[in-house]
Amino acid sequence: MTKPAGSLHPFFSEKVILFPVLLLCGIGIIMVYSASSSIGMEEHNSAFFYMKKQILFFCISLCVMFVAASFPYKLYRSFSYFILFASIFLLIAVLFPSLSIKAGGANRWIHVAGITFQPSEFTKLALILFLGYSLSKKQEQIRVFSVGFFPHLVVFSLLSFLIIIQPDFGTIVVLGMITWGMMFIAGVKLLHLLSPLPLVLPVLYFFVYKVDYRLERILVFLNPWADPYNAGYQITHSLKAFGSGGIFGKGIGLGMQKMHYLPEPHTDFIFSIIGEELGLIGVIIILCLYLILLLKGVAIAKKAGTVFGAITAAGLTIYIAVQVIINTGVALGALPTKGLTLPFISYGGTSLIINMAAIGILMNIGASKDDEQPV
Repeated sequence: MTKPAGSLHPFFSEKVILFPVLLLCGIGIIMVYSASSSIGMEEHNSAFFYMKKQILFFCISLCVMFVAASFPYKLYRSFSYFILFASIFLLIAVLFPSLSIKAGGANRWIHVAGITFQPSEFTKLALILFLGYSLSKKQEQIRVFSVGFFPHLVVFSLLSFLIIIQPDFGTIVVLGMITWGMMFIAGVKLLHLLSPLPLVLPVLYFFVYKVDYRLERILVFLNPWADPYNAGYQITHSLKAFGSGGIFGKGIGLGMQKMHYLPEPHTDFIFSIIGEELGLIGVIIILCLYLILLLKGVAIAKKAGTVFGAITAAGLTIYIAVQVIINTGVALGALPTKGLTLPFISYGGTSLIINMAAIGILMNIGASKDDEQPV
């Protein structure tokens, strides 16, 4: 039974999740306005253009989170294959020019009836639900290579193939971390998890060192100041934003890097604008909110009453954690440049809605009272 009679709805009972998420979304709306006001004026003749859209995205995603938290999480187990096949269909659909939008040399967005959607974001959630179901179902033989590891490797490889065509190498990295993290937690043998390395290393060499722009990103990561006006432009301006913010920041709206210096200030590099305008104090507060959320996710995974609930909760927590680590790491120059949004804060409808759906499922797992023994 998911919700005993008279108990609060998971949306309200899981306050340790709800409050940090709402605070992060609120900060995100404010910072999206601050980071995008000049871009909005130039492109749409309105400083509030992106903020208004972000508020709309937030309202939709809040409803999605409530609905996701309302369904007993065990139902997602029954629909896991359907959701996975739906994500594969969408990844194939994005390859058709009549349905997709090409931007920055990549086909990653489907545009139908005025609605733009990024299928790869949905794929992350679909993969988590599939792995949660499949890994929990195969617990008795989880340490057998052909049962616990190989089928999940095949699914990951298929999704990766469809995504690399777009191309979107960063999403493959995220999917890989989710897949291997969930398999490790489920009990797959470490030797099996490491077995693809002899094949993966040559592939990584090809996709990184044989592709000019990816190799450039690695070289810039190692020394961004070697070419600060060209290849190192993004990261050097990001570091300048953090440096100029100091301890207390310049104040909301008073940053300079968003004024056509730092590219994508309201999406990929919004954390840099936060560092400049809110300073070290603001950065620490936001990281603490993420830490509270992630620790609660770990606690839910540990206390879950079913294997499916435990593995799925762990996957959802890994999903949020990986996004935070990569986005903040890129902004601080600790990781090579890769376009990933900062959960709940960066501008973007698809990522916000999928992240909130993930949180809704996590809420339901946390609020559930199951009869099975925790794993």
